[in-house]
Amino acid sequence: MLFFLYTLLLLHYRNAKAENTACRMIGDPKYPLLSKDGDLTIGALFPVHIKETLPSFEFKQKPQLLSCSSVSVRDFRLAQVMIFAVEEINRNENLLPNVSLGYRIYDSCSSRLSSMSAIMAVMNNQDFAAEQTCNGQSPIHAIIGETESATTIILSRTTGPFKIPVISHSSACECLSNRKNYPSFFRTISSDYYQGRALALLVKHLGWTWVGAVNSDNDYGNNGMEIFLNAAKKEGICIEYSVKFYRTEPEKLIKVVNTMKRGTAKVIVAFVSFIEMGFLIDQLTFQNITGLQLIGVFGWIASQNLITPNTFHVMGGSLGFSLRKIYIDGFPEYAYKAFWDTAFPCAHRDGFFSQDKINCSTYEDLLVLRNYNEEVAEHRYVSNVYKAVYAVAYALHSLLECKGQEGCEKTVTIQPHQVVEALKKVNFTVKFGERVWFDSTGAPIANYEVVNWQQDSDGSFQFKAVGYYDASLTPDQRFVLNTENIIWAGGQLQKPRSVCSESCPPGTRKAVQKGRPVCCYDCIPCADGEISNETDSNNCMQCPEEFWSNAERNKCVLKSVEFLSFTEVMGIVLVFFSLFGVGITVLVTVLFYSKKDTPIVKANNSELSFLLLFSLTLCFLCSLTFIGRPTDWSCMLRHTAFGITFVLCISCVLGKTIVVLMAFKATLPGSNVMKWFGPLQQRLSVLAFTLIQILICVLWLTISPPFPYKNMKYYKEKIILECSLGSSVGFWAVLGYIGLLALLCFILAFLARKLPDNFNEAKFITFSMLIFCAVWITFIPAYVSSPGKFSVAVEIFAILASSFGLLFCIFAPKCYIILFKPEQNTKQHLMGKTQSKSY
Repeated sequence: MLFFLYTLLLLHYRNAKAENTACRMIGDPKYPLLSKDGDLTIGALFPVHIKETLPSFEFKQKPQLLSCSSVSVRDFRLAQVMIFAVEEINRNENLLPNVSLGYRIYDSCSSRLSSMSAIMAVMNNQDFAAEQTCNGQSPIHAIIGETESATTIILSRTTGPFKIPVISHSSACECLSNRKNYPSFFRTISSDYYQGRALALLVKHLGWTWVGAVNSDNDYGNNGMEIFLNAAKKEGICIEYSVKFYRTEPEKLIKVVNTMKRGTAKVIVAFVSFIEMGFLIDQLTFQNITGLQLIGVFGWIASQNLITPNTFHVMGGSLGFSLRKIYIDGFPEYAYKAFWDTAFPCAHRDGFFSQDKINCSTYEDLLVLRNYNEEVAEHRYVSNVYKAVYAVAYALHSLLECKGQEGCEKTVTIQPHQVVEALKKVNFTVKFGERVWFDSTGAPIANYEVVNWQQDSDGSFQFKAVGYYDASLTPDQRFVLNTENIIWAGGQLQKPRSVCSESCPPGTRKAVQKGRPVCCYDCIPCADGEISNETDSNNCMQCPEEFWSNAERNKCVLKSVEFLSFTEVMGIVLVFFSLFGVGITVLVTVLFYSKKDTPIVKANNSELSFLLLFSLTLCFLCSLTFIGRPTDWSCMLRHTAFGITFVLCISCVLGKTIVVLMAFKATLPGSNVMKWFGPLQQRLSVLAFTLIQILICVLWLTISPPFPYKNMKYYKEKIILECSLGSSVGFWAVLGYIGLLALLCFILAFLARKLPDNFNEAKFITFSMLIFCAVWITFIPAYVSSPGKFSVAVEIFAILASSFGLLFCIFAPKCYIILFKPEQNTKQHLMGKTQSKSY
């Protein structure tokens, strides 16, 4: 217990001793580049110089201070506008009326090492009296800076534990929006979250799907490029390559340039900071790489220092997002004269912080800018610094409870975290009309200008505004681009194309090339029956069942309907032979009618002969019902008419065959068979046979009649309009019945072929039945295997062939005798009682 109490007393003693220890500087102090005392002080870090020379680290002597050179006019203007804003506030009777603002501006030398040194200097007071003690409070109430995101991250992480507010004018890295890591960080420039998405929108709007990507290898470039790549992927943009480098890596820079030179992408998105872009442009100019359309960010796209006659040869036509150019009233005049007379060291020493410590030789390179009065208005970041200074002033104004003529409460002690909270609530409008406020991430809403590097007719260069991006507007209004005002890379008026594969026209689909990005594809024509009616279609659409793709495969058209028509050659030929058969049959009928009293006509029942000629006429005519567009009536008519007329025809032939047999049987002694098959019986047999077929047809039409049918299975590209049988049993029953009668007729005629007679008609009936059966036997396989209208043509051919076979085999010999051998047209000759050659 005693040991524990002793330990507590020892710790208390050492802590009390530490609190009373005087502060002392270890090493050489770092003094501000520009400074002025005031009741309240604002610190600032700007990379006024962009080249750093490291001292020797041989550890043989005390290291010298870092040496900086090569003035950055842009950042020097930022320091000037900060001083201009402070002086303007000090003269303002309504803002911090009885409080003076001071400033301490340090040069970070565009180096992380120098930045760290400047950060420690700006947070601490460099001059101490011997009796001063460390009170843990910074003399700075807020810090303006840094210019680059990487150094701003260092600044914010260093000041974060002390809750000193940092307001950056150009650090756009989205990583700084993390309030958990950077709770006291603010900025007057929008986050790269918007710029990365806007770049993808710009590239997509211009129809570029194949781009290269280059970025600075730091927090700004890596985070910004990641945002762009994610947004580009969502927009369907492919990245050929994504490379990066840092300002201290010349070997990587050369590799980057070689990659750009070898690449096929004509558009390069350069998410590069100002300094890295200078090195990249120098290398592109050195290698004379032209024809590349560069898309830039506001870190470099509107930098006047980068545009020269040499660089414009390579960079002319560059396009990108920039901050809006804002004119600050009074600043150009101040930058030209008043600044040098009142705020620049080594001219007038009164009023400057630690003037005895200033070495005026360090300002010689800045004095050169005293007479450099060009392009003050072109620097687009000056308004952001101006707004940042005023934001701090308004925050301090609210904390000091300033009230018009009464002034501010100077006795109030302001803690850094109070300034942070006050900055979250600021909401004011500066004199050039812009409203200043911070969202939950400590940043404003994006409002960019799209600029294009152009050369005027007088040879001067300019950043011409060709559009804008305003994130505060609705999605369909926030981005506007006037492409007709753009001059493209190489001074071309025609927009360059940058695609891995050309667009697939309608009628084709995209097929991604194996192992390559989705923007690299082959255009595959759509298959038959499929279409694509838009450019760059991923898939072809199947046409509806009754439609088919046109020749271009970009439209579904109605399938051509195929049927045997009267107008096509095949239909005309078949109609001709059908009518020719009708004509021949009519002529034979006329001939027989004119010779109806002659023995050869009267023999073997002339009534059956005329009925047979009539049925043959119907057979020829029924073939016409198979030609033409199938309808409900034509489908029912064609099969039933065919079945009935042919049965009528075969019944007549069968009757004639039976008559021949009966006639010769009647010549036998004691035979009376003719009384059983006289004319009445012949008529009844024909009627009976025909009625059976009519009954079959009626049952067929009643149960399942034929109907028009669109056959889309045989041909994919066309519709076969045909007559479906309805009931196959009905169709084959009709054909089977015809075949049965024909077979019976053939057998009877074959048996009667050698009966004694000079004109034995049974011979010719045998031949006709032989032809008939042969035709219809070959019809069956031909009908089944023939597609579409050809099956109809086969059926018509079978009808015509069998009809012509009956007509010629039965009636041609008789016509021959009537016309050319009239002397044989006698009863004696027919009965064989005259010597003649047997037929």
